[in-house]
Amino acid sequence: MDIHGFQVFPSILVGCLYLLGAWWLLVGPARRRFGWASEGPSAWRTASWISAVLIIFFSLNGPLHDWADGYLFSAHMVQHLLLMLIMPPLLIWGLPKWLIRKALENRVVHRVARTLTHPVVAFVSYNVVFIGWHIPEYYNWALMDHRVHIIQHLSFMAVAVMMWWPVVNPVPELQRIPTGPLLMAYVFLFGIPGTIVSALITLSDTVLYTWYAAAPRITALDVLDDQRLGGLIMWIPGMLIFWIAITAVFFRWTSYEYKSWKEDPERLPMEEIGP
Repeated sequence: MDIHGFQVFPSILVGCLYLLGAWWLLVGPARRRFGWASEGPSAWRTASWISAVLIIFFSLNGPLHDWADGYLFSAHMVQHLLLMLIMPPLLIWGLPKWLIRKALENRVVHRVARTLTHPVVAFVSYNVVFIGWHIPEYYNWALMDHRVHIIQHLSFMAVAVMMWWPVVNPVPELQRIPTGPLLMAYVFLFGIPGTIVSALITLSDTVLYTWYAAAPRITALDVLDDQRLGGLIMWIPGMLIFWIAITAVFFRWTSYEYKSWKEDPERLPMEEIGP
């Protein structure tokens, strides 16, 4: 559907409304009826969940979607950055801890969640999906077939949530990496494959994604300059987000250490914190 020049895909609209509606139902009426928690989510968790859903909506509808699909590789990289590096932590932060724990009471859910958020599983899944979809043949295939493109975006978001889960670490029941140097190394390692891919794209002297070679030019950039800009967007802002996450983990770690030291001054400084 087209709303005053803003193209909206019904499937995306329904999916976003479902995310908002299901969240509201669980944290509101269902919570009160079944006594899951005495209070609903805080204002910042509410804002986080709504922000995540809005990012999905505006990334996959409207001008950004049109530019990404039909004209600019660089716009497509902005779209992927939003869906893989910005949206997932907001989505996880938007889940109240009591709601996650309630879901984990189901043994099957707990087992599946433990598997999907395992650092090795998350690392391999994220990088296989990320690298695989940026192979030119598969990338162009997704642009030529809308159904494949939907699968691409869903797989991007799914593995990104898996990757971010140990970093955000909402509940200790699923934690495997203690907050500290190991978790910082985990985040750093996640950024390396993306850096290699973005460097190869940026430094390439040939057009890798032929879909955009045939697209009308709507900016002053030629197709190769647009490809290089897309690689730089993936490279610099993408790595910056990982470094921000590493910094956040560092300060979270030191705050835990300081709190533990205040409670027990005899405790050795910088002692590793367990789950």
